[in-house]
Amino acid sequence: MCPRPGDLLRVDGCASVQFGGKRALTLRVVAVHLDRPTFDGWVWLTGYVLDAKGLATAKRGLFVQPAGLHRLARGAASVPCGTERRP
Repeated sequence: MCPRPGDLLRVDGCASVQFGGKRALTLRVVAVHLDRPTFDGWVWLTGYVLDAKGLATAKRGLFVQPAGLHRLARGAASVPCGTERRP
């Protein structure tokens, strides 16, 4: 899998041991950093961690294996339906 900005991903132990078990998270990707040096088969991502309601709780940079990521949706809204977003 090649993650792209806008992807909604489940990041768990398949992508990196640091996200195994209860440390798994849902991430809305905002940037994929292909210019940063990494080990073969790994990539740096920047994104927002989403809670169970789909609301952003933190911005994080993650070092993961794309082959272990699980795409949940692409371009889906990050807020629940009926919730208005204000600038």
